Amino acid sequence: MSYLVLARKWRPKNFLETVGQEHVLKALSNALDTERLHHAYLFAGTRGVGKTTIARVLAKALNCDTGITSKPCGECSACKEIDEGRFVDLIEVDAASKTKVDDTRELLNNVQYAPARGRFKVYLIDEVHMLSKSSFNALLKTLEEPPPHVKFLLATTDPQKLPVTVLSRCLQFNLKRLTPALIRERLELICKEESIQFELSALTIIARAADGSLRDALSLLDQAIAFCGGDVTEDSVASMLGTIDRQHVGRLVSFLASDDAPSLMSVIAEIDEQFPDYGRLLEDLSRILQRIAVYQSVGVVYQEDEVDEAEIADFAERISAEDVQLFYQIALLGKRDIHLAPDPRSGTEMTLLRMLTFQPSGPTDDGRRRAKSEVSAQKPTPTMQPSAPVAKKPTATVAPATAWEEPEWSGLLGQLALSGVSRQLASNCAYIRRKGKMILLRLDGRSESYLTRSRQTAIADALSQHFGEELKVDISIGAVADETPVQKETRQESEAIDEARASLEADPNVKILKDMFGAELVNDSVKPMTNNSANQE
Repeated sequence: MSYLVLARKWRPKNFLETVGQEHVLKALSNALDTERLHHAYLFAGTRGVGKTTIARVLAKALNCDTGITSKPCGECSACKEIDEGRFVDLIEVDAASKTKVDDTRELLNNVQYAPARGRFKVYLIDEVHMLSKSSFNALLKTLEEPPPHVKFLLATTDPQKLPVTVLSRCLQFNLKRLTPALIRERLELICKEESIQFELSALTIIARAADGSLRDALSLLDQAIAFCGGDVTEDSVASMLGTIDRQHVGRLVSFLASDDAPSLMSVIAEIDEQFPDYGRLLEDLSRILQRIAVYQSVGVVYQEDEVDEAEIADFAERISAEDVQLFYQIALLGKRDIHLAPDPRSGTEMTLLRMLTFQPSGPTDDGRRRAKSEVSAQKPTPTMQPSAPVAKKPTATVAPATAWEEPEWSGLLGQLALSGVSRQLASNCAYIRRKGKMILLRLDGRSESYLTRSRQTAIADALSQHFGEELKVDISIGAVADETPVQKETRQESEAIDEARASLEADPNVKILKDMFGAELVNDSVKPMTNNSANQE
């Protein structure tokens, strides 16, 4: 006897064997038990979740020799013939291969005839969204008012493509994607019934890879049985699917938490020897980051896929909630764009480095970030030194100040070696006070977008260079009591413009032009005379 694949062998024969779609099964069972039956049903959902299976069980329930029932016997000739795919009154149509209007008309020509064998003539049209517009038009009238002996069962993975005129004539049931836990339980049951040796962790990997589809999971299980030689083990399944050892993913998260870029690259080098699926690696990374975010919010991990709660709790303590959200978003975008990278490994490496580069910076920064910045600043490599002459670090004898004095912030900025956006950030800050080696600044909330860790470090380096001592900067965000340099500059410019306007209005020549020609002074054209060269960088 030829081998029957698991997806066909374990196809549910009744509603009780169907898993994960209780909301649909309950509605259909009630309708069958009360015989309140609609003439057209639409089952929508992703692949492999049971659309055509439920439709076939419904056909059995309608034509079982015991009568219309939610529990077909499975023993009568009608039930057996439907299971074997040879019931003459169950007409299955693959709309993907019969899209033309002539095919639909040929199908509908036989609608008027009574069923030859069963109680109802059932038309099961799979992937119905593939029908052409003309085919839908041909189907509409019959779909709205079919003969009493006809039932239409439509299945689709994309209900959005169906005309609203068709949708309005059907009872629509949306089938859910199955959870990894539910798929794993089903696989475990099947393996036990088939006397297949397995590791539960291997079934967990298959359940996640199935992406909500039980049929895909059974196909992968068949593949795993062949690949593993009968015993389904975690290592073999991971090798077959190109998945990454979960310990490697945990190490990546750990090094992200400690801001350790060299160790991240080392782990990627180890992973690369296993010929991994880097898209799946970023997917696994996203999954564990999502678990961390949930734990930070509710204090518990839902044990859906053997997640180590102690490990998640540790990560939740070491990584701020803001960083978890940022890492998660970058991982998703990295997976989406990985095909654009020169190769998958480099795309993954850039995704991880991007997580470290774009970490939010502000008053909640912890010691590890500042320590990392300090280490980077203290250990410049020769290859990073510019070849062109640069300003030397001032010594105590030439520095503007050999000891800290409470500064006038606007004046001090003009003496600091800052440029670009780092200078803009500093210009939108107000000086608060010095606390030990820490300089406390307050950033106007409207300029929060300027704040990054690298720019904050640049300000600290400029202050350290200017005063000849190692200083740090902590920038908080909020209302600014004193004027920031930008606010001061804006105020002074406004005052200068008002003064210039008043001067022009008082000028005798201007008054003569007004009196003789009715001239008017265009206020927007008045600008103060400034020495722009002094402000250029």
